Amino acid sequence: MAAGQKDPGALKTIGELSQELGVAQHILRYWETRFPQLRPMQRAGNRRYYRPADVDLARRIHRLLTQEGYTVRGVQKVLRDKEAQAVEVAHAVHETPHEARSEQPAGVDVFRLISLRDRLTSALES
Repeated sequence: MAAGQKDPGALKTIGELSQELGVAQHILRYWETRFPQLRPMQRAGNRRYYRPADVDLARRIHRLLTQEGYTVRGVQKVLRDKEAQAVEVAHAVHETPHEARSEQPAGVDVFRLISLRDRLTSALES
């Protein structure tokens, strides 16, 4: 790591993230009002610190808005759909062992596993 650079897992200030994305700080604050998923930590004096997951989400929002041509409303829908899909996948993962035991004690529900694989692949592609 070069001198003056932060560890990739370190928290970023709003100024650092603003500079990285090439957007004004007020735009990042606006995104926080429009995308409830984007919630940086706030410390004394309401200073914002973006965790690595927040940074990834901000990068994704930026990419969808600037490179892929989505509107704010369109990005909101994409993020809502991805959240619903993630909850569905997590629910399926937690239920699968129980269902497999109750329905097919000696076997595996191959079709359910294929469906789960396809949903995971789709979620990871976006």
